[in-house]
Amino acid sequence: MVGCFACAADTLSTHPTHSVHNNNNNNSSRRRRRRTFDLREALHLLRASRGPTQLKQVHAHIIRTHPHQPDALLLTNLLRLYSSHHAIDYAHRIFLHIPNPPTLAWNLIIRAHSLNASPRQALLLYNLMTLRAVPPDKFTFPFVLKACSLCSAINKGREVHAHALKSGRSKDIFVQNTLMHLYFACGDPLSGRKVFDEMKFRSVISWTALIAGYAACGELEAARDVFERTRVRNVVTWTAMINACASNGRPDEAFELFWQMRAEGVEPNEYTIVGLLGACAELGNLNLGEWVHDLVRKNGLELSVFVGTALIDMYSKCGSSEDALRVFEGMRVKGLATWNSMITGLGVHGRGREAIALFREMERGDVRPDKLTFIGVLSACVRVGLLEEGLWYFHYMRKRYGIKPGSREMGEDVFNGTQYAKWEVFK
Repeated sequence: MVGCFACAADTLSTHPTHSVHNNNNNNSSRRRRRRTFDLREALHLLRASRGPTQLKQVHAHIIRTHPHQPDALLLTNLLRLYSSHHAIDYAHRIFLHIPNPPTLAWNLIIRAHSLNASPRQALLLYNLMTLRAVPPDKFTFPFVLKACSLCSAINKGREVHAHALKSGRSKDIFVQNTLMHLYFACGDPLSGRKVFDEMKFRSVISWTALIAGYAACGELEAARDVFERTRVRNVVTWTAMINACASNGRPDEAFELFWQMRAEGVEPNEYTIVGLLGACAELGNLNLGEWVHDLVRKNGLELSVFVGTALIDMYSKCGSSEDALRVFEGMRVKGLATWNSMITGLGVHGRGREAIALFREMERGDVRPDKLTFIGVLSACVRVGLLEEGLWYFHYMRKRYGIKPGSREMGEDVFNGTQYAKWEVFK
């Protein structure tokens, strides 16, 4: 069983007949005898927990007061809750303590790894599940196929597809939708379309997956043809087509679709906004971009990581680094892509020292940079002639983070025409 956790300072509201902790009980609480509680009471406490801190508090209480190995159902519920809070390490350790895990437990841990940037681990767990002859259900395959898509593992995906056929789960609509996404994401539109054509029932999600799939493969005409034949369109369907146009060199068409969508009474969501901002950046139209930004405010849409990053990118590409900085500073939550976009934007506008300062701030905030971060930093150095600083960051990138050049954009494309050419660092 997982080791005992320290209880958090905040208390947990539980059933009136017993409490996990109550700081107001003073000395009487110390004298209260600890007692075990049954499965029903333990499940009640778990359902009452709010957030990962209280979950750990309840978990610690279960460990302290339960002298034996907890029930498999209790462990499965702990696994589900830790997974929902993205506490993948805790979830995995809980899974390892479930005796003979049922299909539900396998599904939960595979899903957790698929959603938490460890899809290869999800596939290893699926292999182990198969090896142990644990029967999959209709929920198993979508999680595994999602992991295949994230790894671009099309051969493994075909193997999983065959397993779904053998187990009689291949006709489930959720499995079919995920299969379509896998094949299109891996560059096999023929197989993706074949799955769609073989579907007896198609939901709006099915049609949207086909549109997005064709767009991802650069087949915009095929995507538009499917869109026009879709009878029921919701905001997700419209957004898929708008984003397809915006990302395939047809920004004007993206806005035409947006006006049509509004005329039909469909309101945009944050992903629609991201597509429109991409179209503005493609057009280089600052006024139109400001109008979309105003639309975000008027519609009460949250300045999420996705919308905020798209706004920063749009303002930077449309020539207004000050507006980009204002958006950046106003974001409560920033993702790696947000930092990368702002660093790159400052560099493009000749504000190299500010880009470096922002990179240092990013590191102080414990955000781990990636290859794109350093492309932004190195480009910023080159643009303003900070050659020695650029060389230092080039070596720092490799020594501190283990990021190797390995491509033209980390070498000649960044440093061409400068004295960096004399350094033998682009092999």
